[in-house]
Amino acid sequence: MTAPGETFMGDDFADSYLGQLRKLIGSRMVLMPGARCVILDSDEKVLLQLRGDFHVWGLPAGLSEPGESVLGTLVREVREETGLTVLDPTPWGHASSPEETTRVFPNGDTVQGFGVDFVVRKWSGELTADGAETLALDWFPLDDLPEMMLSHRSALGHFARYRETGTFQLF
Repeated sequence: MTAPGETFMGDDFADSYLGQLRKLIGSRMVLMPGARCVILDSDEKVLLQLRGDFHVWGLPAGLSEPGESVLGTLVREVREETGLTVLDPTPWGHASSPEETTRVFPNGDTVQGFGVDFVVRKWSGELTADGAETLALDWFPLDDLPEMMLSHRSALGHFARYRETGTFQLF
């Protein structure tokens, strides 16, 4: 088991805003803004990452750093987790339900996230998994998804409603 504040987030976690907070508060609940991304290819397959922390698939996502906009968070996190640079992201929803956004990490750290969900259909760069935060990357049909983080699978359900209605989703 890892010590409070130590996560499976990669080598630079200790220097991040949340890493610095963890040094002060340990594993206590912290509220954090962030962004998540549904990246679709031309076949309408979604890009998922095999996460190094929970060892299940999820959407590229992450928490904001001081002085960073939610769009800046999206761009940075997608680049860090996939190697891609997003082009023309479109916001489609906002996740804030404590039941869906509260996560206890394997080391005991607890985060309640809230953030903007984006869809991206254009990007540059080459897919690259860092081997720590992202163990693998792959494209999946939206109707045939692997074992996923429940909150990310739920987000894809809300994304389906967004696509059906064109209405910004609050969940």
